[in-house]
Amino acid sequence: MMGGESGLPILAGGSPVLPPSIFNDVIGPVMRGPSSSHCAAAVRIGRLARDLMGGEIQEVLIEFHPDGSLATTHESQGSDMGLFGGLLGWDAADERLVNSAEAMLEAGIETEVRITEFPAYHPNTYRLTLKGPGLEHRMVAVSTGGGIIRVDEIDGLPVSMAGDFHETLVFLAGVKEGEDGGPDQTEDVFAHLVECLEADLEAEEVHLHRSEAGGILQIKSGSFPSTKSLRKSLDEIGVSEVRFLAPVLPVQSRSGMKVPFLRVDGIPKDSDRDNTSLWELAVDYESARGSMSAEEVLRRMEDILRIMEQSVDEGLAGTAFQDRILPPQTGRYDQRLRAGELLDVGILNRIILYTSAIMEVKSSMGVVVAAPTAGSCGALPATVVGAGHEAEASTEEMAKAMLAAGLVGVFITAGSTFAAEVCGCQAECGAGSAMAAAALVTLRNGSTAQALAAASMALQNTLGMICDPVANRVEVPCLGRNVLAASNAVGCANMALAGFDEVIPLDEVIATMDDVGKAMPHELRCTALGGLSVTATSKRIQRELEGTNRTGV
Repeated sequence: MMGGESGLPILAGGSPVLPPSIFNDVIGPVMRGPSSSHCAAAVRIGRLARDLMGGEIQEVLIEFHPDGSLATTHESQGSDMGLFGGLLGWDAADERLVNSAEAMLEAGIETEVRITEFPAYHPNTYRLTLKGPGLEHRMVAVSTGGGIIRVDEIDGLPVSMAGDFHETLVFLAGVKEGEDGGPDQTEDVFAHLVECLEADLEAEEVHLHRSEAGGILQIKSGSFPSTKSLRKSLDEIGVSEVRFLAPVLPVQSRSGMKVPFLRVDGIPKDSDRDNTSLWELAVDYESARGSMSAEEVLRRMEDILRIMEQSVDEGLAGTAFQDRILPPQTGRYDQRLRAGELLDVGILNRIILYTSAIMEVKSSMGVVVAAPTAGSCGALPATVVGAGHEAEASTEEMAKAMLAAGLVGVFITAGSTFAAEVCGCQAECGAGSAMAAAALVTLRNGSTAQALAAASMALQNTLGMICDPVANRVEVPCLGRNVLAASNAVGCANMALAGFDEVIPLDEVIATMDDVGKAMPHELRCTALGGLSVTATSKRIQRELEGTNRTGV
């Protein structure tokens, strides 16, 4: 164990990390709530915890480390709401999420939240102790940013689970001794079990996590193993229970999968970047990562783009929600824009309007697409949809631009993170701005080299951006920083299209962002312990909001 950059201990070596997916890690999830790393991730953790208990939950103890982000933000940024929804079996876009605490009471599930010193490996660490009829399990899970999760421990045993496989957990009570009374035959039985499961052609990976009392047999597969296969294999060992944990990510993983590249400098040298668009490289990447056709990749992105457009329309129509700082302001901007009372900045005015619309939908518990996070969900969608509408682009053309943005996001998350809790807002709005810049160049039929140059310049311009939410809510200064990210993207896209030199390649900028972010004091990384979060006005607004009914609309 060694010290992490946030003051928390980190696990030496960490868990194995699979290549990111555009649809798992970058463009998505489709969700409600203020924060993807708090709310959407908590929903996914809760759903896995529910499956761990077979749906039979009576009590839940939720523990957060005092030095982590969740100790101060779990209530105001939606972690409690999302976790409760997941424990009830809901998804991240369920309209009932805002009332999940009341639904837990109605379901007869007792909950307790404690701030506790325990070995937390990440600022967003959840330790759950779950009790049901004659049953108790403990799960330690982490939200790593943008709605992505990792389960690191079950019942004190290290596991590796990201919600991208069908996970079958066989809880072992012990293994029968050999006939000679010698040591147990665990290894022989395990080898036989692997053979049986592989013969069934359903198991991708099988891992044995042992303890003195027995252990856990973890089976990762594309679908759950048949009960017949399990029964045949498990007859030879003592089994206390079997649990089936369904995947919570849209794109499943598989053993031994390979992607064509993970960095810009990994793109094959024989690839003609001037003739192969960035969106085409994105399709190649996601087809390999998700084992799907190019047509399926494009269709999925078109579906996501339509949700983004719906969010814009909902925001333009007006939103209402009690527990938020800002009143609806998008309509006012639209009126002044139509009346010619604003500065004429061309396409940027529509993008700012759409950014505000999406951010207000997020703050009113409407459905948005985290791209790459909920805190930065305005910049990229508003830029692509706004520029697309101005140019009368088709849904397919805008989806291709979004795919180009998705590939830039893959480079960022492969080399760093989308978690503001780890690297500040540069990892959210900064990343979103880089992605949007590449998308604009692609929408304008610029080259791959130009798109990557635009992304590099945009990310350079946002290095060091802190995360300091006012009143513990992902609303202010988030709206302004999303507008800044979108504006920065427009400028950098034009500079790249005009042939400006980015000087520092994107790979090096991403590595620098990671270094800069980890050098930030943890008070400036979404803990609400520094920056604008601790101003007198922020504290006053927080006190006022805490005196209102959070479930009102």
